[in-house]
This record gives sequence, C-alpha cells and structure tokens, in this order.
Amino acid sequence: MLIDVAIPIMYRAFFVRFNGIFCCMSQNVFSRRQFLTIAGGSVVAASLTPSLAFASYPDQPRVISMNNLHTGESLESCYFDGKNYVGDEMARLSKLCRDFRRNEIHPMDKNLFDQITQIQNILGIQKEVQIISGYRSPATNEALRSNSSGVAKKSYHMLGKAIDFRIDGVNLKELRDVAKSLKAGGVGYYARSNFIHIDTGPVRTW
Repeated sequence: MLIDVAIPIMYRAFFVRFNGIFCCMSQNVFSRRQFLTIAGGSVVAASLTPSLAFASYPDQPRVISMNNLHTGESLESCYFDGKNYVGDEMARLSKLCRDFRRNEIHPMDKNLFDQITQIQNILGIQKEVQIISGYRSPATNEALRSNSSGVAKKSYHMLGKAIDFRIDGVNLKELRDVAKSLKAGGVGYYARSNFIHIDTGPVRTW
C-alpha cells in the first residue's frame, strides 16, 4: 500500500515497504519550470547553500537505484531507514561500486549517495544512476594515470569518496549544475565522456 504524505515546501513523499522498511520515494511538488522560476531563473538557486540544501533534507528513508555499466550489475537499495544508515545496504552499494578491474571492495562514503539522492530530489526524478567509476585501488589508479593526464595522483576514488556517474535522460550540464549547487565537495564535468564526478573532498569545480 502506498501512503501519500504531503510535506511542506518542496516534496511529496510516497512511502513503500522495501525489505521490511518503509522507504520514502519523494518527488517535487513543484515542476522543474516552477522551481527555476522560484530559483530566480538559474538552473538551481544560487542561494541554495549546503546548509539549506542538507538541513532541509528530511530524515526519511532514502532509496537509490544504481547500475554498474562495467559489470552489468544493478540494485535498488534503501540505504538509510530514516534514522540510521543500514549497514547491509551500505555493504551492497560498496560492492556494486568496487574496483571491477581487481575485484577489490572498499567502503564507500555514505555522503556520496546522499548527494545523488538530493540531486534527484531537486530534479524531481527517481531514475537509475549509471556508475562509470566508484572505488579505485591505488594500483588501478596508477595504471589509469599512466594513460591519462586527467587522473589525479591522490584521487578521492582511492578512498571510496568519489564516484563518476550519469543519469539516463538527464542533461549532463543540468546534472553538473545541481551537483555544484549543493557545495558538498568536488564536481567535475566530462562532456566528451558523458559523466560527472562528485566527491566529498573540499568544494571545487573543474
């Protein structure tokens, strides 16, 4: 059974039972056009500071759907139950984001998934996230660096604190701009390769 709950300001939430947990599938009450109008015409309001963006992020269950393009694996996870991060679900997400070249798993930073679900809430979508790169072992990172000047020597990927992704059907520039508006870490834009990078390091863009 769906429970439709009207939430003030921006969200309407639909709660569904997922693995025994009531999970929130939220959507914007405002259309994207209305949101842009309220935001003063920009893709995302410049005043949407991290304190506002995350302070207003409701303590409700958070669900994310992801697909690793390299391994073909997909999952849907209710990784936050409204009070706590769910250990088993975080482990599943970390496995999905593993270094597929060496089959090495490293715990992924929970804040990455919070950033992605917040991006989706702002855009008013609930779509599958396509993973380009999650965790990278030091050996994999060094191998990639030897073939590309765009790979950082001290990459946050090696700490499980970065992810490269795209969302099918979502304009990449819009995805980048929403990610930048959160001011929650680094945001990289790779138009030719069709993905953006986010991490939980210092706020910066490239």
